[in-house]
Amino acid sequence: MDKSFFISVGLFWGIGLIFTLFEVIKPARPIQYRDFILYDLSAVLLYTIFFQMAVFITDRIPVPQYVSAEILGLPTELKMVLFIVVEDFLLYWVHRFMHTKHVWRVHKWHHSPTYMYWLAGFRTTFPHCVLFNLPFILALPILYKAPSLAFMLIMVEHMCRNDWMHMNVTWESDWLEWLIVTPRYHHIHHSADPRHHVANLGSLFTIWDRLFGTYLNPQTVNTELTFGTGEKDHPARLILGI
Repeated sequence: MDKSFFISVGLFWGIGLIFTLFEVIKPARPIQYRDFILYDLSAVLLYTIFFQMAVFITDRIPVPQYVSAEILGLPTELKMVLFIVVEDFLLYWVHRFMHTKHVWRVHKWHHSPTYMYWLAGFRTTFPHCVLFNLPFILALPILYKAPSLAFMLIMVEHMCRNDWMHMNVTWESDWLEWLIVTPRYHHIHHSADPRHHVANLGSLFTIWDRLFGTYLNPQTVNTELTFGTGEKDHPARLILGI
């Protein structure tokens, strides 16, 4: 294992510790970590395996260099912003696709937790990992010849984003939600109410939900949220996405 692997592991658990502290200080809902932590740690291990397998496959997709020379000549910082916007736009549509009836099984395990906290967002099947990695691969030509630091920063942002949106904290900020997905915004999407599964599909920016008709204002949901799919599925079927 190379040095980057240990750096990634250290960052993952370091960021997780910070988010856990926020959850302990200002939780949105009472949860008992000991009731499900072993299951979620197992899910993280599976996610690591599935993600590496997905990268092996998606890295071999021959994406042509479609980016103009003018864009490639932009400063790295601007190209990173453009990359994140394009990737997030594509993630919205991949996520929306996964909530169609023919692909729902692939994504169902992700919606199975009956609680929300930062580690609950790592229940991902192998096909889920492949589909969610496609936007990264398709947007990658924007970062052609970018320095390695750019990719490290994007990796850290992705880690923080996933932990942040699932985090069990009280966060009521209308102004921020005009731009960024917050925990309460994403928790609506994880609601046990099936009608909410097709709402608030954005990953980073909320603009896609507003533009394409899937926005649900968290302020209008007055009932106490519960989570999960409300269905009993065999764990093997959930994990395999079948």
